[in-house]
Amino acid sequence: MEAYLNWSGGKDASFALWQLQKQGNIQVRGLFTTLSAAYRRVSMHGVQERLLDEQALRTGIPLKKAYLPENASMEDYNGIMTEALESYRQAGITRAVFGDIFLEDLRAYRESQLAKAGMEGIFPLWKRDSLELAKDFIASGFRAVIVCANDRYLPASFAGREFDAAFLEDLPGNVDPCGENGEFHSFVYDGPIFHAPVPFQMGETVTRTYAPARNNDDCYKKEDPEKDDAPTAWDTRFHFRELHPAG
Repeated sequence: MEAYLNWSGGKDASFALWQLQKQGNIQVRGLFTTLSAAYRRVSMHGVQERLLDEQALRTGIPLKKAYLPENASMEDYNGIMTEALESYRQAGITRAVFGDIFLEDLRAYRESQLAKAGMEGIFPLWKRDSLELAKDFIASGFRAVIVCANDRYLPASFAGREFDAAFLEDLPGNVDPCGENGEFHSFVYDGPIFHAPVPFQMGETVTRTYAPARNNDDCYKKEDPEKDDAPTAWDTRFHFRELHPAG
């Protein structure tokens, strides 16, 4: 069977690829990622496009990219994804791989979108224990750095840290070891899926706050939509650690 893998450059996508490569019954023929058209970075990870290119080069798997407009609506996103799915389907690839672990609503959304395109999803990490999964990732020889920390859960000092045993020990009790609830995001720079490490240089930590959108098709929802000063139900403050391609 052939499939493409939804690629963020982070640990879950990387480990999902490794699981399939070990099993050998599903051949991943392409990596697919969405980037900000304005900044050429992975949304919410903040990783530069060039670093994704370097990752893909070291996997030997072609990387297909789609660019999201600024303040993209769900309609924009779904349209871009529909186009990408159709291009894969026309190439004879009818399966999509995701690194999701336990978010039921997210999986249901993905499967619904895939079904419309006549495709099906594959979830190699589904329902595995998060802590054991994180430990297996490290034990398998992967190396990753934290590129984004959600201020609601973690201070800025976590951005830029190595994803290792010490990192897991320092996580607060309300943070999932794999960051499955969006507590943090990572960039994988070495491991068994690469034929060589991805070289990079560590940059500064930048904190950004994203104001909620004002339309009915946004990602942020007001606790009380009748009050402009109502607190947001979604997180809007993040600490990003900049990574620069080496050289």
